[in-house]
Amino acid sequence: MYKTLTATFDGQALWPESPLDLEMNGRYVILVEAAPPVDGEEGDVWDLLETLAGTVDAPSDWAAEHDHYLYGTPKRRSETVS
Repeated sequence: MYKTLTATFDGQALWPESPLDLEMNGRYVILVEAAPPVDGEEGDVWDLLETLAGTVDAPSDWAAEHDHYLYGTPKRRSETVS
């Protein structure tokens, strides 16, 4: 049986943020993974980039021609239409 929950660690113990339906004094294996930051909570730049990944509509050649779209330089490759 697997249950997913969020908990806060106070330096000594994990405190669940919601009630648990577990047997008193039972032994359990706990797998720990850092939860994403809650709105208003600070995260690092990688957390921010992860939330933004894949959310911007861009031309199909955006990666190859980023200088053109960001700075207005001429495109490196001419688009050929067949």
